[in-house]
Amino acid sequence: MKSWIKKSLFTVFGASIALGGLTACSSARPWHHDASPEQMAQMQGKMVERIGSKLDLNAEQKQKLQTLTDVLLAQRKAMAGASGDPRAQVQALVAGERFDRLAAQSLLDEKTRAVQAGGPAVIAALGDFYDSLQPAQQQKVRDMMQRRRGWMASHG
Repeated sequence: MKSWIKKSLFTVFGASIALGGLTACSSARPWHHDASPEQMAQMQGKMVERIGSKLDLNAEQKQKLQTLTDVLLAQRKAMAGASGDPRAQVQALVAGERFDRLAAQSLLDEKTRAVQAGGPAVIAALGDFYDSLQPAQQQKVRDMMQRRRGWMASHG
């Protein structure tokens, strides 16, 4: 496999682990694409507090978690693209009688560039947060992710 493909896949995998870990710790409302920046900041703050209390994070760990959520939010925005509505972008591909292969390739290229550009920051922030955790806290994260995986497997 080519080097850039491996890096892209690892980045997407890393971001998925990060998002899965954060959502496993939080039962907050889902992040809506139409939420205002203030609403997003409020949801992000609640999530950090909820995860912080579940993992019994100290101030330094909470700061690293806050940095991780900031990086993930920026990556989410980059992945959404200029339109901000990925669903509409995909629906546009099948709006006509023929599948718009050129637009699909362009969309794929856009998403790949976003992953390649933001992936290293996501991996660094996730690594910094996870590495700051004590072994018992790391185990809690793994346990929560395992429980979340079981839930997703039975409902999706």
